[in-house]
Amino acid sequence: MAASDRADSLNALLRRLYPICRSITGDGVRETLRILQEIVPLEIREVPSGTPVLDWTVPMEWNIREAWIETLRGERVIDSRSSNLHVVSYSVPVRRRISLKELEPHLHSIPEHPDWIPYRTSYYDKDWGFCLTQRQRESLTEEEYEVCIDSTLEPGHLTFGELLLPGELQDEVLISTHVCHPSLANDNLSGIAVSAFLAAWLAGRARRYSYRFLFIPGTIGSITWLALERDAVRRVKHGLTLVCLGDERGFTYKKTVSGAAEIDRVVAHVLRHLEGDHEVIDFFPYGYDERQFNSPGFRLPVGSLMRGRHGKFPEYHCSADDLGFISAARLEEALTLARRIVDVLEGNRLYRNQSPYGEPQLGRRGLYRAPGGSGLPAETQLAMLWVLNLSDGSHSLLDVAERARMPFSVVRRAVDLLADHALLKECPSP
Repeated sequence: MAASDRADSLNALLRRLYPICRSITGDGVRETLRILQEIVPLEIREVPSGTPVLDWTVPMEWNIREAWIETLRGERVIDSRSSNLHVVSYSVPVRRRISLKELEPHLHSIPEHPDWIPYRTSYYDKDWGFCLTQRQRESLTEEEYEVCIDSTLEPGHLTFGELLLPGELQDEVLISTHVCHPSLANDNLSGIAVSAFLAAWLAGRARRYSYRFLFIPGTIGSITWLALERDAVRRVKHGLTLVCLGDERGFTYKKTVSGAAEIDRVVAHVLRHLEGDHEVIDFFPYGYDERQFNSPGFRLPVGSLMRGRHGKFPEYHCSADDLGFISAARLEEALTLARRIVDVLEGNRLYRNQSPYGEPQLGRRGLYRAPGGSGLPAETQLAMLWVLNLSDGSHSLLDVAERARMPFSVVRRAVDLLADHALLKECPSP
């Protein structure tokens, strides 16, 4: 599929997912996962409310039908049908006449951005509320209003999607993205879309590693998976959370807690050979689900790939994070980057030079490019020399690419040429 076609497909998926009212549980998550099943064969899993998961408990399931504020004359001034951000996620049911003074503590706005609606939650507090623009808030001047939040908060399930793509090895690469936000495009429809299309691409190719994709509610979802899947946890060798990938900023990679995992080196290497600005930052215990995977009891080597950072862009967690804030071209760039990361993980192997005493004669094998002559590019020839020199069974191809300061793809091409001429032999995986 061409890049432009991929961008169109990513954009089409986002437009279908954007109107859905999602939270950490409920029908919005189920609807989202059913749409993703059209792209990849996700298993939809459900864990009952009340299930103990590590130090947490799976919460009651929340669903919302409608939420509004009306004047006593029946004029609807706030309506969740115009934006599902208008209702505080996990609001308990309310239907009453209320004074403006009593209503005020239940209202949330952003004074510095008077036309933006904030996104607020009350997951673990039995509370209720409305989010509105500052201009809407200032227009509420009557003494009393009718308020309605037609919601349910009752025993049900936490729902998440999982896909395992088996490879030659049982060792796994974990790709995780959160699916708990309502109409927020960058955070995190962008991560959902890139993860789904990355999974679809991987499903159609041979794999050395096994790949596990999680589409989970933030925090409680990763905690639930970690609690229930201890055997799978032990097989995770590399991992990424994919978040906030559709805005105009350059890429940011947040390292694992060790800062020296193979995934840290792989992503840093790929970014180094990417056009445009990027940043690699150290781990800190705040942000997305990488903090659960990197917790002391698990210490899974899971980094986080993003553009805009958690809480660091003005549009974060408000209505300004809409479909106009992101672009299909940026999503396609993120998907291409993720695919390159996978290519390095898959191709990072150990080799041994089969003619290690001195430099083998490349000319008689058709691998030598005479000065000014035609044939192999000079970069490929230099890459072959680096590979031959460092392939002693202890240096990986990533070691070679870093030492040679060359893109991994160039080194990989050199390896293929040398192996075709019996000058290299792959070593067993450690």
